[in-house]
Amino acid sequence: MIDGNALHGRLAGSMEGLRGRLTPNSGMDKITWFRTGGPAEVLFQPADEDDLCAFMKALPLDVPVTVVGIGSNLLVRDGGIPGVVIRLTAKGFGKAEQVTETRIRAGAALPDKHLSGFAYDCGIGGFHFYHGIPGAIGGALRMNAGANGVETRERVIEVHAVDRKGGKHVLSNSDMDYAYRYSGARHDLIFTGALMEGFVEDPAKIRAAMDAVTHHRETVQPIREKTGGSTFKNPPGESAWKLIDEAGCRGLMIGGAQMSPMHCNFMINIGTASSHDLELLGETVRARVLEHSGIKLEWEIKRLGLFREGQEVEEFLGQML
Repeated sequence: MIDGNALHGRLAGSMEGLRGRLTPNSGMDKITWFRTGGPAEVLFQPADEDDLCAFMKALPLDVPVTVVGIGSNLLVRDGGIPGVVIRLTAKGFGKAEQVTETRIRAGAALPDKHLSGFAYDCGIGGFHFYHGIPGAIGGALRMNAGANGVETRERVIEVHAVDRKGGKHVLSNSDMDYAYRYSGARHDLIFTGALMEGFVEDPAKIRAAMDAVTHHRETVQPIREKTGGSTFKNPPGESAWKLIDEAGCRGLMIGGAQMSPMHCNFMINIGTASSHDLELLGETVRARVLEHSGIKLEWEIKRLGLFREGQEVEEFLGQML
């Protein structure tokens, strides 16, 4: 099991003036919506962008860095995450500001739903789809989050980021190299916020679109369960949930993990699941879909960290690779 006391001591002793919070052995199960997973060796929550830059400049290059958001689309393995896990705080990175009639500056830790509500208050259309995405803007920027026929890339003007050595960057929309649920931006960049643009729209129309998103989610998705949202990406021309259903995996259970009977592309923790249960269930589903349809589903949920010894999970359970 990871023990972060030594790394914490090493870092704390060389980072005088740090304003953020540095915590050893921080339980990731308290962060992830699945409520599972081992600890972060050390968790750092910077006070603001300048504090993050100072930390990254002082951080030895041999220490691994992992960035997490609000934990909605995240599965942390039971062995925990080695090195430093960076989580941006709502206080330092969770603000929204209207900068023109149609543009909003949003912090990376701002929940997607809050951006949708802020845009509504400003009379700016085009952000209603965020009302139904259970994540934060940093994750939306990284994975080009989308719903209801709209994607993040349609709203982005520029993205602000900090690199592994503490340097600041401003990326244009084209720099982000967006595709379906994908960004080609460098993996070492930590997104801190973005300038985004919508269009002037009647607030009543915006409200109706937001209400439609809410109704859809409440009708077809298990939003009150411990879940990570959509488990797998839709393959080109296909729906992941249909492939899962056709492979006989609706309601499939392993330990305390289950593919939701309500929406079978949602994996849920029914109360007793470990991360091992959840990942094993996901790979079982992938193996069965591959066997039934010949299609390899790709994870949409981000999986991080180390397996517990003896509980490793092979992709597609080692079949047909």
